[in-house]
Amino acid sequence: MSPLYPKLLWAASFLGRAFRADPIESIACKRIDSEIPNRVSYPASSAYIAAQSQYYSGQESELRPACIFSPQNTSEVSHFIKLMTVDAEGTRLSSFSPQFAIRGGGHSVWSGAANIDGGITIDMRAMNSVVLSDDQKVASIGAGGIWSMIYPQIEPYNLTVAGGRVAGVGLGGFLTGGGISYLSRRHGWACDSVYGYEVVLASGETVYATADLHRDLWLALKGGSNNFGIVTRFDVATYPIKNMWGGTLMFEYNKSLLEAQAQAFSNFMDPKNFDDAASMFVALFYINGIWVAANVLFYIEPVANPPAFQEFTSISSPLSSTLRLTKVSDVATEQPSTLSLEANRAIDIVVSFKNPSPTVYSELFQAWEDGTKSLAEIAGLQLSLLIQPHPVSNGTNSLGLSPGGDDLVMSVITVAYSNKADDAVVQKGMESIIEKHTEILSREGAYIPFQYLNYADKASQDPIGSYGQVVRARLQAASTKYDPHGLFQTGVPSGFKLFDSKDTGTTEDLPEKDEL
Repeated sequence: MSPLYPKLLWAASFLGRAFRADPIESIACKRIDSEIPNRVSYPASSAYIAAQSQYYSGQESELRPACIFSPQNTSEVSHFIKLMTVDAEGTRLSSFSPQFAIRGGGHSVWSGAANIDGGITIDMRAMNSVVLSDDQKVASIGAGGIWSMIYPQIEPYNLTVAGGRVAGVGLGGFLTGGGISYLSRRHGWACDSVYGYEVVLASGETVYATADLHRDLWLALKGGSNNFGIVTRFDVATYPIKNMWGGTLMFEYNKSLLEAQAQAFSNFMDPKNFDDAASMFVALFYINGIWVAANVLFYIEPVANPPAFQEFTSISSPLSSTLRLTKVSDVATEQPSTLSLEANRAIDIVVSFKNPSPTVYSELFQAWEDGTKSLAEIAGLQLSLLIQPHPVSNGTNSLGLSPGGDDLVMSVITVAYSNKADDAVVQKGMESIIEKHTEILSREGAYIPFQYLNYADKASQDPIGSYGQVVRARLQAASTKYDPHGLFQTGVPSGFKLFDSKDTGTTEDLPEKDEL
């Protein structure tokens, strides 16, 4: 490493301020390319263009990093961190410039979730190996893996893992944000199934965090997002499964259908009807001026038409059905991995609550429909409401939820649309719908303040604050311990950060880690 590098950074910064052109990023990209060759792609290169086109949303793909760094192994990630933070004499640089983003699957929708304008994006997707332990009870998976590509690799062993339910979803953000899987009613949040994390810290040191080693970091990564280091490998539990039953029922949208859906879902979420193999969501869609309703059903036993779903499968004659006994990988690829080019801007927003009466679900449906009408003139508008069960938490995570909770529900509103000029109007409309939902649920005493990080809206929500003061303080302590200079708070600006969130409380705080 050249001893001139810190001086070049200072000079570049000065000249950039003077001439309104900052070459720090360019210098850093070239330096990484020199020391870790064949891993850096630049704008206009085919690799760069391909990577940019593979984000889920337009907000992410429109950002333009100075370069993309694609490591092949953990040592390269460690080397990158050292290049970004330490000078030739081993002295830590006084500021984190350029900043960088960490990309796994790139499936989050909001701008900057896994990409960056002008900085450096670390694209982890080449680190995607899958290795089963000798007893086949643990899968060691590279952090750049994509769930829909992982499932086929372990299905020959009649195994699966707690992963994503849509094509294109990656490991990193999914697992560090919690993760909802087909197995969530039986085995909890997907992060509950992580035995160990290989993590590159802000110092460049690589550690392995488990329930016994670096337990505070292990817990922090179960919901604390990208605030502690770069996870390069997840060691996760495997579960025996040969086939599952599932698919989508599409229905004509009308009042009687919605009333039947409200009744059926309220009954499904009644604890006396709990079946840990059954998960699902009720889905309402507005696409191209047309309303459609659907049930998406998942059953992790090889049982066709299980009793848990009889109220849904007998509601009325569906317009179409994809229900079948099949492999997990087949169900996971039923949903597309990217938005359409015609409507590729997107917003997610989420709310959680305890299972209410059918009439409350009907009110939620109506509030969504009213909100849809207010946005109907937006070009390319595609608006959905998904209502689904919470995972049944085991409490050994940092999500701030008490163990159990088989009557907890989550609704997520997702919009896709065409034009950047409509961002503010769509944002306001989405917030209006969720505010109405919160008002309805609060009136009924059903609302809980937990916000699932992987569905939360960056502009208006604070999922880490929703975990509660005790959990947030524990996450902050882990950050201070493992990242004392705040690299992952300021050098990695993407994500929900720890020290600027506003505590909103939660249903109950988790016990301290020594009690878990």
